[in-house]
Amino acid sequence: MRPKIYLFGDSITEYSFAEGGWGAALTNHFSRRVDVVLRGFSGYNTRWALKVIDKAFPPASAAGSGGDEAEAEAPLAVTVFFGANDACLPDQYGAYQHVPVDEYKQNLRSIFSFFKRRWPKTHVVLITPPPIDEAARLLNPYGEIKLGLPERTNEAAGSYAIACLSVASECQTPAIDLWTKMQQIPGWQTAFLCDGLHLTERGNRIVFEEVVAKFEEQGLRLETLPADFPLFTDIDPNDPLQAFET
Repeated sequence: MRPKIYLFGDSITEYSFAEGGWGAALTNHFSRRVDVVLRGFSGYNTRWALKVIDKAFPPASAAGSGGDEAEAEAPLAVTVFFGANDACLPDQYGAYQHVPVDEYKQNLRSIFSFFKRRWPKTHVVLITPPPIDEAARLLNPYGEIKLGLPERTNEAAGSYAIACLSVASECQTPAIDLWTKMQQIPGWQTAFLCDGLHLTERGNRIVFEEVVAKFEEQGLRLETLPADFPLFTDIDPNDPLQAFET
């Protein structure tokens, strides 16, 4: 069975298989070696993620598999990319999505623990929320603007990014500081964000590159992942079927 990588997150993950998306780029990168499986849920925060995680990632035993088979079905890695919705301001129209930062940290710990209990050898990579372009959020609101203020601020997103990195350090798992990484580039607001929150093609490219780099640090490199079934170049033109008998 071809191994899997799961992408678990909110809309920035759900949209990652759109044209130019970071999930689609990962699928292309690991073509024929790994199946990249999308588990993105637009608008979700970590509180809601915990409500669906059991059904989104059912145990192998649910299909009658034994322990050995369950271990064989463990994914190589999982990315956990939440926080943009948790960081919605509690006094704006996105208040129902808001999760206090301390609860956010505990929810991330619970998500990490869930995966490690289910698949102890699976690599779990946490990704911080991206920065927020507040001016663009005012031009692209999802609800009624109150007092001329956006429903998200870059400062709040930064607080959740710090919290995400803190949990990663505590759990001794890799993390990608997307909030800081993007702001190191002048003009990041329009270069990487299309509406002050979601990613442009360049923004998706940064996520893709950062995820691949973290995977490689964990030993998940193309050269160590075998391609499944005979390669076209390995098929003998004089005896094509022989390649499928070994």
